[in-house]
Amino acid sequence: QVVLVESGGGLVQAGGSLRLSCAASGIIFSINNMGWYRQAPGKQRELVAGISSSGNTNYADSVKGRFTISRDNAKKLVYLQMNSLKPEDTATYYCNGDPPLWSGWVRYWGQGTQVTVSS
Repeated sequence: QVVLVESGGGLVQAGGSLRLSCAASGIIFSINNMGWYRQAPGKQRELVAGISSSGNTNYADSVKGRFTISRDNAKKLVYLQMNSLKPEDTATYYCNGDPPLWSGWVRYWGQGTQVTVSS
């Protein structure tokens, strides 16, 4: 079954950087488009960065120029390098397929990793 494990979150001051990692198992990783999503309290989950199976990337306007998504197909890992962090980047960050993967009859979501940016 699908398992995605996010790590690398933490507390950082505004202007700082973090690198998130996501380890995938239970899927044919190399053929899946992948993405990083985030959900802030009281807000809907949103896709902030996506990377296709061939390595093409796309970003939400709010993070463009500050975040970089990458992947290592051999290791089944997806990364999100986050620079120039802002308080509004505070959220729980999740990796998933783009679109999100199915686990049985429901969309799969892992535990996520918390990112808190202090002003």
